Amino acid sequence: MLALGGAGLAFLRANPEKALAALGGTQRALGGAQQALDEAALNGDALAAHAASTVLAVAKGTSADSNVKRAVAAVGGMRRFVHGGDTVVIKPNVAHPIAPKYAVTTNPGVVASLVGLAHGAGASKVLVMDNSSGGAPSACYAASGVAAAVKAAGGTMVVMGTPGFQTHAIPGHLLKKHPVYSAIVNANVLINVPIAKQHHSTGLTLAGKNMMGAISDRARLHQLGLSQSIAEINALLQPELTVIDAMRILVRNGPGGGNLADVAVRNTVVACTDWVAADAYTTRLFGKSPAFVPYISAATKMGLGRGTLSGVTIRNV
Repeated sequence: MLALGGAGLAFLRANPEKALAALGGTQRALGGAQQALDEAALNGDALAAHAASTVLAVAKGTSADSNVKRAVAAVGGMRRFVHGGDTVVIKPNVAHPIAPKYAVTTNPGVVASLVGLAHGAGASKVLVMDNSSGGAPSACYAASGVAAAVKAAGGTMVVMGTPGFQTHAIPGHLLKKHPVYSAIVNANVLINVPIAKQHHSTGLTLAGKNMMGAISDRARLHQLGLSQSIAEINALLQPELTVIDAMRILVRNGPGGGNLADVAVRNTVVACTDWVAADAYTTRLFGKSPAFVPYISAATKMGLGRGTLSGVTIRNV
């Protein structure tokens, strides 16, 4: 059952045949043949554009690719975000040299699906990058399976070298200025694709925390105030789309993990244009509330998104 906001209901009442046809067609596509699903993921759900509130999509199933495509379709389709000739940056969590089964790095299937959708929507370049903190980038990219998946999908892995970091003005009262990777700042479209996992510093690391992989000098954020700093970095970057990988989540001993006993299978992908809402929702998968992650509150106070999920239309697809 899909929850529609007031504008969506008004559209349905004014155009019942079109609305119901669009809804039925989309639902069939999301559960039907691969070609239909691929097309829905690019073009989206006609009713999503008529929802009065922020749409947050929750897709469940054992296929990472199918989950991504159903979730992206439900928030409007990749062509809502990516246009011909765009440079797209996809920012996963690839901070550690460890296999995907340990739920420490973003599922390579999730990343590959987004690369393929971005190309399908007309992107001229799809760049995938993270400022790895737990090992050499080449080792992290390889061990995580992300490098191979991105190459197969036609994307380009980027090692974030020192020359690429430039000092940028940061919104807010704390950081003021900070080195941020300019290719991420200057991208036409930024897609944030974290893995959901426990973290000793922030309770959980989700979309907001994942943007620390776009900067250098992380120690400064810890020194000044981590949660507010995370919010301010996100105020600069403001990803167009957030897709949270919760296929396998790390429930203990984050962020580095390494023990399968700390991994829980959720087979879930969450997508939203509002990263704060996406993070707030995903805390539920750990049996927590948004208050458990202090940077969610900091971002909400800055007006970066909806940390209470008030006014968010949740669509289970």
